[in-house]
Amino acid sequence: MLEVSQLSRRYGEYLAVDSVSFSISKGEIVGLLGHNGAGKTTIMKMLSGFLEPDHGKVMVDGLDLAQHTKKIQHSLGYLPENLPVYPEMTVADYLDYAADLKGLAGNHKREEIKRVIGATDIGAKLNATIATLSRGFKQRVGVAQAILGRPKVLILDEPSNGLDPEQTLQMRALIREIARDATVILSTHIMQEVEALCSRVLLVRSGQLAVDAKLSELCQSNRILLDTSLPSADKELLAQLTDVLSVELLPSSTPSAGDPSPCFRYAIAIAPEANQRALCARIAKKLVNANHQLWQLTPEQRDLETLFKAANTRQQSVQEVNRAA
Repeated sequence: MLEVSQLSRRYGEYLAVDSVSFSISKGEIVGLLGHNGAGKTTIMKMLSGFLEPDHGKVMVDGLDLAQHTKKIQHSLGYLPENLPVYPEMTVADYLDYAADLKGLAGNHKREEIKRVIGATDIGAKLNATIATLSRGFKQRVGVAQAILGRPKVLILDEPSNGLDPEQTLQMRALIREIARDATVILSTHIMQEVEALCSRVLLVRSGQLAVDAKLSELCQSNRILLDTSLPSADKELLAQLTDVLSVELLPSSTPSAGDPSPCFRYAIAIAPEANQRALCARIAKKLVNANHQLWQLTPEQRDLETLFKAANTRQQSVQEVNRAA
């Protein structure tokens, strides 16, 4: 659906985006992450056709954005972080204007405006001027204009900005619904939003694409956490297993003297290519055969914020981030 090839953009001598390439399929919700100034906004502007790249190409549904800009923009939704709305316009007038820009007309236009009003729950404010709206309502109006015409590609910059918790949940549900028939790119500083919505992450660092990986791959570490009665003096029982690199007794594991059922917690580092499920089964069998208790045996899961910090502090691939954690 969306193919980006060697996209680059300079502002004078400053290289904001440097040879970025990726592709996103229909039905995917992809998180675009990076620190302020990393190049995210410039990338989104180029994807939406509002900024020309110096080099590279953007293809949407098989069409070159540079050659078919207007046609593609009619099937594209874009919510910039600071939406350029007209404060003196009413919400109804603004949506009518936005529908005209997308080439909607007649009954189709009326039905689409009605649909997005319901989807974003802004019906109570149709006759209010945009200048009088709260930040949350302005954001919902921005999303409403972005989804007019059921876009094939939807680009959202901080879509939950200004929304309360209930509205945030509604926004997530709306984005998931749209993604059934579209490609969605979501940029946000809220890691929980990415974890809740995205199946894949693009991490931009200093204008370059540093990470392109499935969220499940990023959050899965090369460690297994184990709670067992096996004392630290006997941990060699596990260290000798194939694919086990080391067995570390965690500091939180401090069974008290005389405890009839002491619990020792271990972090087991494993080879990156190891089959975690099969290895867990072998660990469990080893412990049970040696008459040790087993209370927990699970692959360690890491939060996205930790990974984001790790990937931004040094030049790392996905595999290197995994090894560092």
